Amino acid sequence: MYISHVLFDMDGLILDTEPLYTAATVQVAEKHGSPVEYTWNLKVQQMGLPRMDLARKVISDLQLPISPEQYIRETVEIQETLFPGAKLLPGAERLINHLAESGVPIALATSSPRDSYLVKTRNHQELFKKFLHVVNGSDDPEVKHGKPSPDIFLVCSSRFSSPPLHLENCLVFEDSPAGVKAALSAGMKCVMVPDSRMFSTPEYIPTGVTKVIPSLEQFLPAEFELPEYKS
Repeated sequence: MYISHVLFDMDGLILDTEPLYTAATVQVAEKHGSPVEYTWNLKVQQMGLPRMDLARKVISDLQLPISPEQYIRETVEIQETLFPGAKLLPGAERLINHLAESGVPIALATSSPRDSYLVKTRNHQELFKKFLHVVNGSDDPEVKHGKPSPDIFLVCSSRFSSPPLHLENCLVFEDSPAGVKAALSAGMKCVMVPDSRMFSTPEYIPTGVTKVIPSLEQFLPAEFELPEYKS
């Protein structure tokens, strides 16, 4: 299974930000008296969405009496205090460094807007410099539709100095169902590294995903004809 280019999602895959998103959402929901419990079944359907789509869905799901714009303002204020402390998830640093050092073209395709991306990556700048480019789906004018539409991955793949000849030779790493669907819709291979709770609710794992692993630590580059780890 030859792979020429690799694209990474960020939240919940490289950075452990999903619990921080949850904390911010719960705070805003409690502030506005949401009558709905913020369960995993609600959370999983919101993961990977661009900022405005996410705000609209949270407001609908949690029955919040505020506008999407107000929800964004209030959650961003909370997130700005939480996101700089986001930790790297297991296996992410090793894999990114390995691919970069092996000369494999890698890029980042995240639904996060640029301002949020900069806050999240503040303490991991050296690692994120390994990506040849970053596409911020929520505010990139070329990304017309957010995940699960394929736009973000099509745009990201087109921005390599030498774009892939065939999209099926692109490998995407994703954690969210929306992101996996976007990658598959783009005609790319996709390795899903889901939240551990996904294994108890497998109905959220999209049909057709190339491979599902519990952690990037379990990824074997040789399975995709990528350079093997040296040790």
